[in-house]
Amino acid sequence: MAQEVRPENCVVAVDGPSGSGKSTVSRRLAMAVDGVYLDTGAMYRTITWAVLQAGADLADPDAITKVAVETELSIGTDPRAPHFAANGVRVDGPIRGPEVTLAVSAVAAVPAVRKHLVTLQQAIIDAHPRIVVEGRDIATVVAPDADLKVYLTASAAARARRRSAEDATDIAATQADLARRDGLDSSRAADPLRQADDAVEVDTTGMGIDEVVAYLLGLLNSKVRR
Repeated sequence: MAQEVRPENCVVAVDGPSGSGKSTVSRRLAMAVDGVYLDTGAMYRTITWAVLQAGADLADPDAITKVAVETELSIGTDPRAPHFAANGVRVDGPIRGPEVTLAVSAVAAVPAVRKHLVTLQQAIIDAHPRIVVEGRDIATVVAPDADLKVYLTASAAARARRRSAEDATDIAATQADLARRDGLDSSRAADPLRQADDAVEVDTTGMGIDEVVAYLLGLLNSKVRR
């Protein structure tokens, strides 16, 4: 795998739907460039966990926003061991559970919550010279000036197989849930999931992780050498 890239400053934006390989690829890419890694989806999940813990009404944007603004987030950006905490409580496991998964799209759709978290995300990006950021609105909203913008995708079946293997869940149920989340994320009024006009689309259906990371390193090499 070509790993020549050691730019002094580098921001890589990785967007795409669930199960496309964003997290694994982004972490591996961050390690390859000796940078840090930011999982913005986990930030929304952490806020969602806090919202559920507070008993806030998921149909009340003001109540959700209040919890979001008052929650102290701790985001670990080491790609080898990222971690997440809300008000001092580690939530790495709980934010991947079914309750948070079912509620996160509703929380992420609140414009004031997105504005708050985007501000935090941009501050984290500004604080690190080399960073790989993954999510659904990175290239379009969070880091529109990123050095490399990538939109990862895969077939619905491949995405379901991957997520089902990770979560030990039924493939058919997982595929239905991914379709539900895709619909919500793509149709929300605030910062919907979409591919940036200048992002490189990479279909990972038939690709291994090493192959995807090598391809992205090649793209980044060509960018920083110009």
